[in-house]
Amino acid sequence: MPGHCLTHIKLYIFFITIHFTTSAFCQISNLKWHKADLSYEKMSQFRQRNYSFDAETPGEFIKKSFVNAYWFFISDVDGDNCAFEPSCSAFFSDAIDETNIFQATVMFSDRLTRDLNPGKSNNYPREKSGHYFDPPDNYTLEPGKIHYLPPTYVVTDE
Repeated sequence: MPGHCLTHIKLYIFFITIHFTTSAFCQISNLKWHKADLSYEKMSQFRQRNYSFDAETPGEFIKKSFVNAYWFFISDVDGDNCAFEPSCSAFFSDAIDETNIFQATVMFSDRLTRDLNPGKSNNYPREKSGHYFDPPDNYTLEPGKIHYLPPTYVVTDE
């Protein structure tokens, strides 16, 4: 008989525990379930872009047209995930300023193929932000402008 009574006590404790835990976490009238307004967007330092075609010279207009086309068709679709600094569009713009439209187009195409290379970590120095440092000056075919930095070097703003 004492074992039978002990079993009943254990059952009562079990049911009281279940009842307490379910009633303690139940929904009460002032805390109704509602749709949560969560944002799953990745916060980024995405550059503000100027899509205007304001230019003083025909060369600037052509450059702005190419950069806007790249932003609209590639960069905005792909997102801000360029592994390099300066970004590919800034690289193209700077390359046009350093050289000419034809050489800059070849440099930009080369840059895009290097951007897709998974083994690039052994070839480029890094910035503090983690991006690979790869300025267009290193590809202008003018030896005086090329500044080689070893891959282990960390580039600072100084």
